Amino acid sequence: MSDSAPDHYAVLGLDRRCTAAEIRSAYRLLSKQHHPDLHGGAEEAVRRAQELNAAHETLSDPARRRAYDRDLADEAGRTAAPRRAGKIERNVTQDVLLRIEDFLRGTELDVRVQDPANPHGAESYRLEVPPDTAPGTRLRLERAEPFAGGWVVVRLKVRPGFRFKARGADLRCELRIDARRVTQGGTETMPGPAGGMLRVAIPAGVGRGEIVRIAGEGLPKPRGGRGDLLVRVTYRPEVRVTPARGR
Repeated sequence: MSDSAPDHYAVLGLDRRCTAAEIRSAYRLLSKQHHPDLHGGAEEAVRRAQELNAAHETLSDPARRRAYDRDLADEAGRTAAPRRAGKIERNVTQDVLLRIEDFLRGTELDVRVQDPANPHGAESYRLEVPPDTAPGTRLRLERAEPFAGGWVVVRLKVRPGFRFKARGADLRCELRIDARRVTQGGTETMPGPAGGMLRVAIPAGVGRGEIVRIAGEGLPKPRGGRGDLLVRVTYRPEVRVTPARGR
């Protein structure tokens, strides 16, 4: 590798221990963000798309990735000694908790970095999370001087919510119904994870604690599509008290 050759891992905002799934997810997300059609065919966008394609082609192929990793190791061995004395840590990694609806609808937020090594004080960056972003996705923001060439790597996690609980790409919640619905079955409505109302089909004679699965109403998956919403049905059995006969 030459000094001018791009670091495929850095291009995707990943470290060298990343999994194949993380490579696919990062490439999919960044390709959408930097597609030349979204930037009027600007030269910088075209260059960025070419870097992303090259990184994905190399790292998604196990054999090519192993060869690339060997080249990186050889390069590191040749340059480790002269760089060790004046090395500056440029990369920062931070977990960010987002609401469930933010993964589904997208959001924007400010990321502040308080780095004592920065003589200019706090750094502030604008982070855009596209709609249908999967939890666990890593997004990267290029740092400004004096840390040019470094990245703020943001890993997105799900903030625990009151109504919905996340487990992987699936969401879980509870729905309380009345005794008549249990006997007759039918349709109930409830707020959905992304807003709006969902219709839940309740089978007649549904058991207390039984799970009704609504396909495709969970969180986004790294490879595309969405998980399911698992609705746990709860109800209070109807109890009638009548006077005993003969009294």
